[in-house]
Amino acid sequence: MSQELDTQDTLVRCALPVPLRDYLDYRVPAGMARPEIGYRVLAPVGKRRLVGIVCSHPADSEVSADKIRAIESVLDSEKLIDPQLQALLAWTSAYYQHPPGETFPLALSPRERRGEPPAATGLAGFQLNVRGQGLAPEALARAPKQRAMINALQSGAKSREALLTEGFNAGTIRALLARDLIERVTLQDDQPWLCREPLVANGEQAAAIAAVNQSHGTFHCHLLEGVTGSGKTEVYLQAIAAALATQHQVLVLVPEIGLTPQLLERFHARFNAPVVALHSLLGDTERDRSWQAAREGSAAIVLGTRSAVFAPMARLGLIIVDEEHDVSLSQQDGLRYSARDVAVKRAQLCQCPVLLGSATPSLESMANAESGRYQWHRLTQRAAGALPPSKNLIDIRGLALTAGLSPELEAAVDGTLGRGEQVLLFLNRRGYAPTLLCQDCGWVAECPQCDARQTLHKQPPRLQCHHCANTQPLPRHCPGCRSTRLLSSGLGTEQTEQVLRHRYADVPIHRVDSDTMTGRHAMAMLSREVTQGEACVLLGTQMLTKGHHFPGVTCVGILDADTLLFSPDFRGEERLAQLLTQVGGRAGRAMRPGTVHIQTRHPEHPILATVMNDTWSGISQRLLEQRRRQGLPPRGSLAAVRCDSPKAQEGYTFLETLLLSLAKHPDCRETRVIGPLQAPLARRAGLHRWHLMVIGPSRARVHARVKQIVAAALATRPPAKLRWFVDIDPTEPL
Repeated sequence: MSQELDTQDTLVRCALPVPLRDYLDYRVPAGMARPEIGYRVLAPVGKRRLVGIVCSHPADSEVSADKIRAIESVLDSEKLIDPQLQALLAWTSAYYQHPPGETFPLALSPRERRGEPPAATGLAGFQLNVRGQGLAPEALARAPKQRAMINALQSGAKSREALLTEGFNAGTIRALLARDLIERVTLQDDQPWLCREPLVANGEQAAAIAAVNQSHGTFHCHLLEGVTGSGKTEVYLQAIAAALATQHQVLVLVPEIGLTPQLLERFHARFNAPVVALHSLLGDTERDRSWQAAREGSAAIVLGTRSAVFAPMARLGLIIVDEEHDVSLSQQDGLRYSARDVAVKRAQLCQCPVLLGSATPSLESMANAESGRYQWHRLTQRAAGALPPSKNLIDIRGLALTAGLSPELEAAVDGTLGRGEQVLLFLNRRGYAPTLLCQDCGWVAECPQCDARQTLHKQPPRLQCHHCANTQPLPRHCPGCRSTRLLSSGLGTEQTEQVLRHRYADVPIHRVDSDTMTGRHAMAMLSREVTQGEACVLLGTQMLTKGHHFPGVTCVGILDADTLLFSPDFRGEERLAQLLTQVGGRAGRAMRPGTVHIQTRHPEHPILATVMNDTWSGISQRLLEQRRRQGLPPRGSLAAVRCDSPKAQEGYTFLETLLLSLAKHPDCRETRVIGPLQAPLARRAGLHRWHLMVIGPSRARVHARVKQIVAAALATRPPAKLRWFVDIDPTEPL
């Protein structure tokens, strides 16, 4: 029963960073003004004092008055979370069935989560001080980068981001600060946001641009399906220009940090307007400043990875999600959400258009476009008259391969480099070799914490698990039989790079994987070097395939398509077709024709035949019909309740208990609950993984069934170290 409070007391309902699946009620002490919704407060939780966010002003509480504690202080004098963002966070918490206290802080910058005031506005920048202005022209002759930055600052102060975009690095900035030649400044930009002359759009581009621009000020979801190299980015740029012309901000989401450098360069080249980036490689100070610039409206364009979907924006007028099909837009731990789907909901709440772009849109988006929920725009031709690449399937059964390359592919690489053109080789396995084994007793190096093998790396030498990052030194002998005859088996990017460097000693070899692209500007420097057009070989994993524009690449080789053919995930064929299409699309993006060579031991596989002979629209139609027959998304709905536990059977027993409790709730018709099932990777990072799968014809029915399971879990005392969580619309294999 609710309990009335004394008249001098006022209630606030808050989200605090604790794993409780509800909001917490507090009193406002006498003499303190009640904080508005969207303000931060300091509130007691047990013996701790935590930063909470006021979410509502309830008239009463289900908690008895004597148990309601008082907030200690109000941390803000202005609202940090506006009503639309507040509604988005509440929807996200409810839709993904995740604790609000772990959801609402996503709208705060790092310093704001610690209870500190918002960062100062303006962009961090640098200018020449008196000593720098008087520097002799011949000075710094032995430090050309420093001299070049001095020259770049002669025209006036520049932001840190602008300097980095121009090719300078943090080390050069630090060196000039240490020499007392430059000084830090905070840049304010009160100039109107302007757009430089756009390119001439073709008919298909112009139609898409007009449709997006006509929907400004209202919610419309646009799906831009464009073949690789068709000029989707130009559509983005002209749609952004229309939004900036009305002084509205634009949020652009990308799946990978590596995609931000090229887009930042395009934005800086096209727009005379402040652009900020938001991603995990930024330091807290820079992230704090960018966050506040977005909130106050001084940042015209916010470019970020998935978490940027929660960035506060004063005048949001357009959202763009690039490579909308990419699984990296989905968060896989903590709050498990799809940034694409949250972006669509945010656009609805803010009454602005959202533009989803991809050469291979997800089946969910394709189904929405077919039903008319999304406006569907298609770019079927490559820009500037470029032709689509030709495709060549290479049967490598029985062939002797050199570092994964067949004689036919080697000849294609030789010919391409001989013409002064560029080659891209795709191998989705980093490291030197995926397996280390003993030739005498058959021992295999396995991860002590996962049901997986450790990968052999040689730079630096180590065994590393790519699931939990557990690292061990290379053994000198077999731990089983003490033999020294240890052999590597299989192929990784390190090994292929080693052979390529020996074979093509005079050609630059660029390896692109998470071991080499470690710095925040590594991909930008690579792109800058490759786009100069000189002959080179790009060798990499999926990191290399996502939306990058390398106009000099005319030959693409997929070294081992077979590793992608046999997946336990029902989305396996969709992702394989998307990946092969995306990789192949890197070839021939300029005026020179391109060729894609796909190596396989299963040339008869249906999905390979489909990729060779059909477009993504045709492929997606076949896959959608297959999903309809199976009742799987997007022709059905899916959710999972997962748990991790250090003991093998604890998760199974816990989920079985929840499953038995559903017998009390027979009202969720047409839904099925399957399990408990082991995850495909049954043990990861020392934890045994189990899940229940909930499948049904509609989201409403699946969500209702999941709520029943959550209620049963909350009423059940799990083992001490067992973690359970909900995964709505899961992207991780089940």
